Amino acid sequence: MAYDRFAAICKPLHYPLLMNKRNCTLLAASSWITGIVDTIALVDVISHFSFCGSNEINHFFCDPNALLKLSCSDIKNFEILSLSEGVFMAVIPFLLTLLSYIFIIVAILKIHSSEGRKKAYSTCSSHLTIVLIFYGTVTVVYMSPSSMFTPEQDKMFALLYTVIIPMLNPLIYSMRNKEVKNALRKLIFRK
Repeated sequence: MAYDRFAAICKPLHYPLLMNKRNCTLLAASSWITGIVDTIALVDVISHFSFCGSNEINHFFCDPNALLKLSCSDIKNFEILSLSEGVFMAVIPFLLTLLSYIFIIVAILKIHSSEGRKKAYSTCSSHLTIVLIFYGTVTVVYMSPSSMFTPEQDKMFALLYTVIIPMLNPLIYSMRNKEVKNALRKLIFRK
């Protein structure tokens, strides 16, 4: 989405060329393939661990951090792998997204009309909000040492990025819609 916003605001005349069906398919496919390969690699490493004691994972899904707390194996190598994987899967995409938003902000500042700046900013603000919340929580959960948080805190952060953020997505994006804004105003001011 950051690339889509970048193309729409910074290169509006080239947008149909930059966001054609082929490029959209490549962007989506690369995201899916990268996620699948990453997951397979982590599952392969975890499958070689020994587990002893309790077989109950203190989490609401099979999170690697919660699973590692049950392991009797030395997990230092996994933590190094997880950190490097986090750089590749979270930090680099975040920096690329941030870079695209830097270009977008520079382009918005060059727009002469305040109405044009407002429209361009409103196009990006909802996505940027979701990106910052999502990457912030994912970074806290997966890029910090496994002993840093209690299991309850781990579950809280995981709930935030797996349930709350996806639930907020439609709400945040719909706030750009005039009909939704008007209906919300009527609801608030009626009470």
